[in-house]
Amino acid sequence: MVVNILNIAEFKVVKFEETEHDYNIRVEMVSPPSYCHHCGCVANLLGHGSKEQVFRDIPSHDRRVTIYLKRKRYRCKDCTKTFLEPLPMLDEKRLMTRRLREYIEKESLVRTFKSLSEELGLDEKTIRNVFHEHAKWLNTHILFPTPKWLGIDEAHLLHNYRCVIANVKESTIYDILEDRKKTKVIEYLKQMPYRKDVEVACMDMWPTYRDAAILALPNARIIIDKFHVVKGASEALEEIRKKIRQSLTDKQRKTLMHDRFTLLKRRVNLSGFEQLRLESWTANYPELGAAYELKEEFYDIFDTGVDRKDALERYQAWKKQMPSSMQPYFKSLMTSMKNWETEIFNYFDTPVGTRPSNAYTEALNGLIKIVNRNGRGYSFEVLRAKLLYTEGFKEISEPMYVKDLSFCGWDEDDEDSPDPDTNLNAGYKDSRVYRRGPRVSTVCKLMEGEG
Repeated sequence: MVVNILNIAEFKVVKFEETEHDYNIRVEMVSPPSYCHHCGCVANLLGHGSKEQVFRDIPSHDRRVTIYLKRKRYRCKDCTKTFLEPLPMLDEKRLMTRRLREYIEKESLVRTFKSLSEELGLDEKTIRNVFHEHAKWLNTHILFPTPKWLGIDEAHLLHNYRCVIANVKESTIYDILEDRKKTKVIEYLKQMPYRKDVEVACMDMWPTYRDAAILALPNARIIIDKFHVVKGASEALEEIRKKIRQSLTDKQRKTLMHDRFTLLKRRVNLSGFEQLRLESWTANYPELGAAYELKEEFYDIFDTGVDRKDALERYQAWKKQMPSSMQPYFKSLMTSMKNWETEIFNYFDTPVGTRPSNAYTEALNGLIKIVNRNGRGYSFEVLRAKLLYTEGFKEISEPMYVKDLSFCGWDEDDEDSPDPDTNLNAGYKDSRVYRRGPRVSTVCKLMEGEG
């Protein structure tokens, strides 16, 4: 008797063949249909020929699995209509088992279509079609709750700027829009469910996002993302560093090797060696030292500012003590601070410890690099689905084993029964925790592994 390696109850394996890369399995149905699938009459059927069909199944032992079925056709004596044996475990449209289709749906979100095609021995077009059908279903059935703290940012993906909507508190992606045009952003925000419940809209200094938030999010306090504010100080320091390097000889430049990475680091993050190297540079190039101190002091305002009043006073003091020689380099930053003063200092109206974090923005920048490297050949729709509906959109805890002695036919009061805590065959409790969209860090890891 041939073992039922497929573990599909409706099939009886009649022949099994193993090759280097494949399992070829011939099967037949265990039981004939009990009623007509047209008129519903019971057990009044006649055999009416058969049809050879080939289906693909999930891989087993690193081999592709192909199922060969001589599918019988029946004719109903009552209505005279014919029908083929029903195959509820198969996806007849794709000529594969349902579990293979589900495997493709899951894996295609985090792997390339090509890698799946090679593993399963299926045409890449088939993988894409299954993916598109699944993505369409997800778009209509998966709805992320509207964030209380909404982030609006952009990412340069597939040669175009895309608007990214995020959940700032959770550091998760809420949605990605095809472009960042004002009309598109306003239209999207206006159709967002419970938009009036959005308390904070965190964004960069781009008027389009501010205007859209004012029109569509009436109760949201607009806050400029700290990341986009403080990076202005780093950019000013970088400009000074480049100017100084241009005036140096090749020999002098060698003494400033790796200076960019050291200078852009916060002082608290410098190693002992980097601290000594920085002191040497600033002693030899006082202008570089002054710029570094200004950068650090500006960052400190946003790291340790108690409230709006304290932050404003410290900013004014920072600006007042700035040497005139430094002002041209920091002019762009100071202009932004003036034009966006209300939205920037709204950041300090939130209590310390609960202020909007820029963690998702930094992670998003890393994601952009990965996507642009691995996403060649993807359409925007494919990329959006991969980013939104990866396994990151739900966090599944490890199943917790629970006592279930009846599973093994044991009496719970029997002294000879094994300890259920060590019984790995006991039933388990599925513990799932759903969160608001995929964490950016999760998507980064998954797509990094895809490359």
